[in-house]
Amino acid sequence: MNLEIKELPDYEVAYVRHVGSYSETSKAWSELAKWASEKGIYDTQYFIGISLDNPQFVDEHACRYDACITLPKGFEKNDEAPVNYQHLKGGTYVMYEFRDTLDKFSLAYEAIFAQWLPTSEYEIDNRPILEFCLNNPNADPEGKAIVDLYIPIKIIA
Repeated sequence: MNLEIKELPDYEVAYVRHVGSYSETSKAWSELAKWASEKGIYDTQYFIGISLDNPQFVDEHACRYDACITLPKGFEKNDEAPVNYQHLKGGTYVMYEFRDTLDKFSLAYEAIFAQWLPTSEYEIDNRPILEFCLNNPNADPEGKAIVDLYIPIKIIA
């Protein structure tokens, strides 16, 4: 596995929440992309996905997912449904470069949590897992997603 320990800064983000299957988040991404284009920030910021529930423990139709875009400094936040805002805390993360079709994305999670994490000097930290989405897999000729997966960690005490 190609993993790297990284420090991330705090981020202010706008997001659209999706509730339901993680395979059906495209509507949230479309709404966020439209909003970001209207605000003129679409091409200058990071797109981050946050899966808030583990589908092994939460019914698929109740899983929550936030499609996020980072905000530039000084961005004026206004109440504009369906967009909300949140602060993402930075810190130490293990980063995995995922470059494959989305049907294999859960395997990346499994490998990190079942293989790497138990044998490392780290444990999971209480911050969201961040999926930095670097392309639109629907526009990729091979349907591949380019995602830098950041899992929050801390040294085992």
